Amino acid sequence: MLLMSLVLVVLDGAIANIALPTIAASYGAAAGDTVWVVSSYQLAVLVALLPCGALGEMFGPRRVFLTGVAVFTLGSAACAFAGSLPVLVAARFAQGLGGGAIMGLVAMNLRSAVPQRLLGTIIGFNAMAIAISSAAGPGLAGAILAVASWPWLFAVNIPIGIAILAGGRLLARMPGVKRPFSLVVLVANTLMFVLFFSGAERMASDPGIGAVLIGASGLCLVTLLRLERRSATPLIPTDLLAEPAFRVAVIASIACFTGQMLSYVALPFYLQHNLDMTPVRAGLYMMPWPAAVIVVAPIAGRLADRVKTAWLCAAGGGLLALGLAIVALCPRDPSGVTFVIGAVIAGSGFGLFQTPNNRLLLLSAPKARSGAAGAMQGTARLLGQTFGAISMSILFAIVPAAAAPEIALLLAGACAVVASLVSLRRARWEVVG
Repeated sequence: MLLMSLVLVVLDGAIANIALPTIAASYGAAAGDTVWVVSSYQLAVLVALLPCGALGEMFGPRRVFLTGVAVFTLGSAACAFAGSLPVLVAARFAQGLGGGAIMGLVAMNLRSAVPQRLLGTIIGFNAMAIAISSAAGPGLAGAILAVASWPWLFAVNIPIGIAILAGGRLLARMPGVKRPFSLVVLVANTLMFVLFFSGAERMASDPGIGAVLIGASGLCLVTLLRLERRSATPLIPTDLLAEPAFRVAVIASIACFTGQMLSYVALPFYLQHNLDMTPVRAGLYMMPWPAAVIVVAPIAGRLADRVKTAWLCAAGGGLLALGLAIVALCPRDPSGVTFVIGAVIAGSGFGLFQTPNNRLLLLSAPKARSGAAGAMQGTARLLGQTFGAISMSILFAIVPAAAAPEIALLLAGACAVVASLVSLRRARWEVVG
């Protein structure tokens, strides 16, 4: 049930992209305006993650998680029946708020439901489920649109959401720890992510305004840290980040996901422009990466119970960098064989890195702070993906379009190397088991 809810959130993050032209035509809207159908969802998830993690610790993860599922399901219904583009964008934002609660509390619920000795394995299946969802998103959207109109992309969530809510009684009840929750802190957190996201969106088209907005986001971060400097359980978990293992895992995760997003944006351009593939063929050649993650992630979960995660993450980052280097530096192969080899190696490395790193993020936090740890895990992933998207936009703006994909892949490989080297730093204090 927990994995099903996570699949639902990840799918919805990607499933709407393919329908944007159809949505624009149905509302008579400009194509640029429909981008907010995707952006509003991503922004809401970012805004909701840390507060929902805190609320889960205060009121119990089961209650906040199921509230998130309910909000997500109602938001899906509102999307399906939206009569205008602004209503659809608002409904997607509501979906994202529910999705943030789901993503932030899945880890805390898992930790209360699964013995610690099995947690690495379960997190491996968790990574596998996310990989399947990411890979299946565009294909599933295309299949739905082939037989139905775009509102069904959101309507299909409704029965699944209801089923998850019905099974919610199976989740363990964990008592919350009552503590103050500051509205000023909540506003500062929201402004921080809104300004950061808005600045990131503008970096390619208007870098001056984008830089100002991101700078203002930084001021909100400083304000937020000052407001909570005496809190034992701050919204931004500085208490957890003070622990070297947790801090290193967060930094490595951001670096790895920056490389992943750079790669995911660059690879379709590389396949279609540099190898002259059709969009359909390029889509097929994108499949080896998530397929490799699906195979390797559960294996990495089992290994994480027996081998230092620092070594596994370092090896994973190295394999990711190697695979990307093969694609970017080897002579172009119109048959695509070299590309597939590189993609399989990169996907294997990504799967080998993510599962142990996520396990460490969760287990290095006290059980009472699992909500903050899970929320920080999701925040690191989304921040990394945003940095990757910004980097790709800047590359397209400053270098020739033909060269941008290969440069992006090399930069992505450099991010993977950073993730690998950062992970190695924690080997000296890490204990297996």
